[in-house]
Amino acid sequence: MTTIFANRALLATGWAENLRLEIEGGLIGRLTPSAMAQPGDTQVDTLLPALANLHSHAFQRAMAGMTEYRMAGRDSFWTWREMMYRFTAHLSPEQVQAIAALVYLEMQEAGYASVGEFHYLHHQPDGQPYDRLAELSDRIMEAAAETGIGLTHLPVLYSYSGVGEKPLEAGQARFGNDVDRFCAMVEQARGALGALPNDCRVGIAPHSLRAISPADLARVVAAQDDGPIHIHIAEQPKEVAEIQAGLGARPVKWLLDNAAVDTKWCLIHATHMTEEETRAMAATGAVAGLCPVTEANLGDGPFNGPTYLSAGGAFGVGSDSNVLISLTEELRTLEYSQRLRDLSRNVMVVGEGSVGQTLYTGAALGGAQALGRDAGEIAQGKLADLVAINSQDPALCTLRSDQLLDGLVFAAKDHVVTDLWSAGRHQVQNGRHVDRERITSNYRTLMTGLLSDL
Repeated sequence: MTTIFANRALLATGWAENLRLEIEGGLIGRLTPSAMAQPGDTQVDTLLPALANLHSHAFQRAMAGMTEYRMAGRDSFWTWREMMYRFTAHLSPEQVQAIAALVYLEMQEAGYASVGEFHYLHHQPDGQPYDRLAELSDRIMEAAAETGIGLTHLPVLYSYSGVGEKPLEAGQARFGNDVDRFCAMVEQARGALGALPNDCRVGIAPHSLRAISPADLARVVAAQDDGPIHIHIAEQPKEVAEIQAGLGARPVKWLLDNAAVDTKWCLIHATHMTEEETRAMAATGAVAGLCPVTEANLGDGPFNGPTYLSAGGAFGVGSDSNVLISLTEELRTLEYSQRLRDLSRNVMVVGEGSVGQTLYTGAALGGAQALGRDAGEIAQGKLADLVAINSQDPALCTLRSDQLLDGLVFAAKDHVVTDLWSAGRHQVQNGRHVDRERITSNYRTLMTGLLSDL
């Protein structure tokens, strides 16, 4: 059993001071007021529920900085995608694992206890499967084992290059599967879960309405158990127009009309929605998977936050392309995108209240739901996904408890994170991942070989 003594902790019931928390079997046990720490306690300043990073393409982390040079003509998501395709052609299984391990380390140091890996890099560079279909899924799982992060692995069904079952392009060859091969790959991945802690799991991710057919979507959803289902939806205006032309409805409306979307679904981006679509999506109980830093980097546009929150919608955040891994930056960019669009302040809150607390606690609960983790708040019986921050940092030291999450979201940097537990695994201590040196050294070694190929 592990015990933590926190000077202050944000419980499901509100703030508590001088609290001892027990962790047993990866779960939060007794919560006991205590005047002081006991021998053997890990002592922290301020303890919070740790967030889930609900949407990651780990391999794209190694591309960061390679796509910020403007070429002739107008740059867009679609021109960025061409660079991504060229990059994937050079990645070996060993490099995929090394990149993912670095990414997960960085996520934990930023305050994320778990990750949803939206994994569509499946095959060899020429599109031929590896001898083991789930070879690259295995590499993601090994990276999770190295770092101790809580993993919800989401193998992606990616069959077509566009609406109308257009054949895959050459750059998409490593992604492609039909439904039968995809289901076999998912079963292999599930079979590998035994090597990971029992809080890890496998869901599925139909890539998008442009990359699969309606019939295939119905088949893979029917084949799924009660695990998470993630899908890219309405990220770009061009995508919305193509789906409306090909399927007869805008993507969010089409999905809600043709699939039983409920609380196990996570709709990634959902950037371009009408007011009616926004309210209808919120009513399903599905999670909006928002990736504000990537959405800004790719020029996607802002989410319809005020309408969605007023309709009671659930949301979480993810680092998507991993161009920057920063929990605080994701949350503040989400709010600032709303302010820039609406020419207003303090937008992402219903009625009166703390924007920082709305963003942080909302993303904690929504992210846990999206990954199928019984976490997102500090309460007995929940997974011990916990993060400690230093409220004596100059960015936070002048704030009351009721202002602390506003300070964390809008004024602090991720270095205020001192400790992090993923289902009770104490992976960040004194601000550093416990295996940082080995993981970063391995990454540098393997990336040197990659750069010589580009």
